[in-house]
Amino acid sequence: MSNIDMERGSGLRNGKGRGGGVGGQKEVVAAEPSPFYYHSDSMAEREWTPWIVPLFVAANVAFFVVAMYLNNCPAHSNFYGSCVARFLHRFSFQPLHENPLFGPSSSTLEKLGALVWDRIVHQHQGWRLITCIWLHAGVIHLLANMLSLVFIGIRLEQQFGFVRIGIIYLLSGFGGSILSTVFIRTNNISVGASGALFGLLGTMLSELITNWSIYTNKAAALFTLLAITVINLAIGILPHVDNFAHIGGFLSGFLLGFVMLLRPQFGWIERHNLPAASQVKSKHKVYQYVLCVIALLLLIAGFTVGLVMLFGGVNANDHCKWCHYINCVPTSRWSCGN
Repeated sequence: MSNIDMERGSGLRNGKGRGGGVGGQKEVVAAEPSPFYYHSDSMAEREWTPWIVPLFVAANVAFFVVAMYLNNCPAHSNFYGSCVARFLHRFSFQPLHENPLFGPSSSTLEKLGALVWDRIVHQHQGWRLITCIWLHAGVIHLLANMLSLVFIGIRLEQQFGFVRIGIIYLLSGFGGSILSTVFIRTNNISVGASGALFGLLGTMLSELITNWSIYTNKAAALFTLLAITVINLAIGILPHVDNFAHIGGFLSGFLLGFVMLLRPQFGWIERHNLPAASQVKSKHKVYQYVLCVIALLLLIAGFTVGLVMLFGGVNANDHCKWCHYINCVPTSRWSCGN
């Protein structure tokens, strides 16, 4: 993009679609048992009716409509040419040379709460760490992220309920915003829900690890999730994609999964069908409690250090000279500059 330089989540759409499939394999369905689970009649879990994920989708779409209404492209002269789809009147898009994703101008997004380091640190607008995850750079960006959210989020909410998935989504987006702002110190803006989406992907991975004993085809499930993660993070090294938001969201969701998505061990679920000598006394295994405590401590430490660095004006690149390559790798075909 020309002005909206730090657009999040462009590479997420393919990976997330596949991530949703893995979530479906983990769902307990009596008629067609999943190859990843041990199954028995007593293991049937409550399936929640998803509503928080559809609400998140509706909110993102509503924010985009508001952004386009306030943008009002025809009312402003534009250096880049005429507005796109002028028949939409004030909802028409900025010229493609300015925003190839069919969306508003960067100035409109900045007014509505896009992530801008200077405004957060020097003008004390910390609320941008939250508002930026509800904004999108264009129709293409919005569709890619919302399809990903539906594919993976619905499955997770059906299994774990709206409270846990809602908290993971919001905290992952917040974590992605913190890491993004600590490392990206230019005047570029960053918007998008992909930090939160990567958080859901990360929590799927940690849920697999912490509930390891109830899976049958462990290697296949682990390989699938790791492959999805690597592919999406690799796409993040392209220019105009905020990979720090992806990584921050993924790490936040990964740690939150250990804390919030524990499942009872198989012996506890089957305790009424097992002989007394084979019954277990603890609902969860020791390693699950250990992982939960470690993850919670790391999560608290990570958020604390990140916020202190952010509002202290610390540039994380000063302490990590090579970290900018995580966000963008320059090649003969593109540069990573403004």
